[in-house]
Amino acid sequence: MFDRRSFIGAGAIGAAALAFAPRMAFARAETDKRFVFIIQRGAADGLGTVAPVGDPAFAGARGVLAEDFQGAAKLDPMFALHPSLDTIGRLYTGGQALFAHAVASPYRDRSHFDGQNVLETGGAGAYQVKTGWLNRMLGLLPPSQARAIAVAATVPLALRGSHEVSSYAPSALPRASDDLLQRVSMLYEGDSQLHALWSEAMGTRALTSDMADDNGRNAVATGALAAKLLVPENGARIAMIETGGWDTHAQQRARLGLQLRGLDGMVGALQAGLGPLWADTMVLVATEFGRTVAVNGTAGTDHGTASSAMLLGGGVRGGRVLADWPGLAPAALFEGRDLKPTLQLDALIAGAAAEHFGVEPGRTIAALFPDSRGVRPVEALVRI
Repeated sequence: MFDRRSFIGAGAIGAAALAFAPRMAFARAETDKRFVFIIQRGAADGLGTVAPVGDPAFAGARGVLAEDFQGAAKLDPMFALHPSLDTIGRLYTGGQALFAHAVASPYRDRSHFDGQNVLETGGAGAYQVKTGWLNRMLGLLPPSQARAIAVAATVPLALRGSHEVSSYAPSALPRASDDLLQRVSMLYEGDSQLHALWSEAMGTRALTSDMADDNGRNAVATGALAAKLLVPENGARIAMIETGGWDTHAQQRARLGLQLRGLDGMVGALQAGLGPLWADTMVLVATEFGRTVAVNGTAGTDHGTASSAMLLGGGVRGGRVLADWPGLAPAALFEGRDLKPTLQLDALIAGAAAEHFGVEPGRTIAALFPDSRGVRPVEALVRI
């Protein structure tokens, strides 16, 4: 684990080393690297995913939500991983998973729509940037390899921009109620052509819904599908997978456990499907904001601020939790209720992308997060 002093010190040492090291290129080098962004829509509870069991205030502050971590294997003296994340836990033990905690985008309010807009565009505020940082990442790759795929019902905002992006599903698939979709299915049942197209669209909708759906089997299928789209030599180099169901306002303990089990299955299927390419793949798992420290009256949590994020892959310098831990004592909380942000998500993503693709960090953060002036990308995220 990084404490405040070692985190700042590591950054200073890294900066000094960069001054004497050969500068990395600004894209254009042929690469076999793949990058996958798994978005957790709904504000995933970072405290319930990577729990600060070593914080004296943790058990009292989290109440029933702390029970899942009684006897859980620790990642280090401070943190323990949710027991549903078995595959991801093995990646951590093998040095291929890194967790960042108390992390947040620049957004400080608690609207899902606005928070996801900031997360996906890479702007400093909601609706200030019109394109997605993941689309701009394509500009860091050679034109012959600048290919991306969205495993989603529509192309997500993070992948929209000047670079062409493919989508697994028809982009016109509506976001409608289950009742309406059922009625449309009945309407198309007698039309052989429309019924086939609609069935394919509904299959994609199922793949990108809650992680707990169908006991996690949809999540596993999604991971396997993403791998198939990334494996071919002429396949995608960048992929985004949408996941939902992370808004745990009520009965969070059971709900979150199922969600995390689905995520774990998705990552496992992605790793298995990629085979040897896993060594050259980086997976980012992130959400728009976290959840309250305290449990609400329905055994859930409300919209919060800081959360946790994951970097997974064969080249990740894992086996550690990156955290300038602020603490959970009442006086340490953001606005008296939330985990306080101490690490910028922009800096984490930019540092990870720069090292993964071998691109100069300053130019990477300028391309992906143009409003992040003065933000230094996090270093030493990838094994050299």
